[in-house]
Amino acid sequence: MHLALRDVTKRFGTLVANDRISLTVEEGEIHCLLGENGAGKSTLMNVLYGLYTADEGEILVDGVVQNFSGPGDAIAAGIGMVHQHFMLVPTFTVAENVALGNEHTTAGRLDLDVARAKVREISARFGFHVDPDAIVEDLSVGVQQRVEIIKVLARDAQVLVFDEPTAVLTPQETDELMAIMRDLRSNGTGIVFITHKLREVRAVADRITVIRRGKVVGEASPTAESAELAALMVGRPVELTVAKDAPKLTDNALVVTDLTVADDDGLVHVDDISFTVNGGEILGVAGVQGNGQTELVEAIVGMQSHVTGSITLDGKELVGRTVRQALDAGIGHIPEDRQSDGLVGTFSIADNLMLNRTHGKPFIRRGSIQRAFLRTFAQKKLEEYDVRAQGIDTPAGTLSGGNQQKVVVARELSRDLRLLLAAQPTRGVDVGSIEFIHQQVVAARDTGIPVVVVSAELDEIAALADRIMVLYRGKVVGIVPADTPREVLGLMMAGERPAGVGA
Repeated sequence: MHLALRDVTKRFGTLVANDRISLTVEEGEIHCLLGENGAGKSTLMNVLYGLYTADEGEILVDGVVQNFSGPGDAIAAGIGMVHQHFMLVPTFTVAENVALGNEHTTAGRLDLDVARAKVREISARFGFHVDPDAIVEDLSVGVQQRVEIIKVLARDAQVLVFDEPTAVLTPQETDELMAIMRDLRSNGTGIVFITHKLREVRAVADRITVIRRGKVVGEASPTAESAELAALMVGRPVELTVAKDAPKLTDNALVVTDLTVADDDGLVHVDDISFTVNGGEILGVAGVQGNGQTELVEAIVGMQSHVTGSITLDGKELVGRTVRQALDAGIGHIPEDRQSDGLVGTFSIADNLMLNRTHGKPFIRRGSIQRAFLRTFAQKKLEEYDVRAQGIDTPAGTLSGGNQQKVVVARELSRDLRLLLAAQPTRGVDVGSIEFIHQQVVAARDTGIPVVVVSAELDEIAALADRIMVLYRGKVVGIVPADTPREVLGLMMAGERPAGVGA
């Protein structure tokens, strides 16, 4: 199938999200759409998928102009979309999710055998290993994404749109997805791959189109250097390495001793670990997602109920404190899930920027929000962090994922901190913004506070950390220097402790 977009324009009020964009997708081709957060990539694909209607321009499938009134029309034309945030019903089985909206009935009753057969057939063809009767919420994120792919392939999609598909995946799951995309390509499927991760672009793209501020600014070869691609995306040279001086340690330490964290069912997620983060240093926490990183951060910030052991900051005990008390103690928390724990989507950008400071000055006085101060503060942060939005009154939930992340980071790093906990701080963020956020994290370290960075990106851990702690099944495999080779870290993430590595 040949897909073409010609001079597509989409406006939201005075904001021109897409400005006369043209591109084509050939059969058996991976066409990468590269750009910053808010560049208009997802908007363009939502037009293609029928979620938005273009103000100008046209979409052609095999030379025939299409008029999509909704996703159903796009699906019927052979176009499928795998969204950044999965469109699955967590309590349904895989087969039920695949059948949803495409139900087969026998004698007036839902027949799931057709969906089960589709799941098995597609799983066998691509090596997905997905159980059609598994409950979706019990599956890992990587397997859930495979379910999304099965959904669109079950409807005979010939062009697949992947919208930031690796934003929530571990490095291993990302590698698996890259292999799946190559298999799809070899089977004749055309793919539009939206991303801002240069390593992934160079790994799978056949063609690259770069969009900046709603316009196509050029095409690039997959063999182009990362620095060249980054500069084309952002419109300026980008420093892809983190510049930082040697740490200057202080006594303002985070000390974790014999810490164990369990869930309501008694399952242990953090298993009797101890470590110290000195003031003025960054401890990177590495590990495959699901090995206790989330629970560790949440225990420090007061979000876990079943905690034993000790956590002290500046010599003061944190275990037993509420989240409010932990924040008041000077803890900045960038949560790994910005939508669930970092933002209120229906609130404005301005209101989200004061969420954890709603009980006193400077935002609250005599029980009232100081709106003039808030607006000035919010506008400054909007500009400082380059949040792409129509204004500070824009609901946070309408922003792109990367711009939502910038709002969270701006809020947390603008406080007077004694400790920074940054979980996946640049997840879903483009290279220009990554550069800025990394600079801010290092600047926080250089004020003399301890910093803990949890990331599924080994490159990010190696770039930011002064020391690296690897977790496996809730235990510390070892704490090693930041220049430890990737292959050694990979072994540690699998639970092996190489010779010479201490706990």
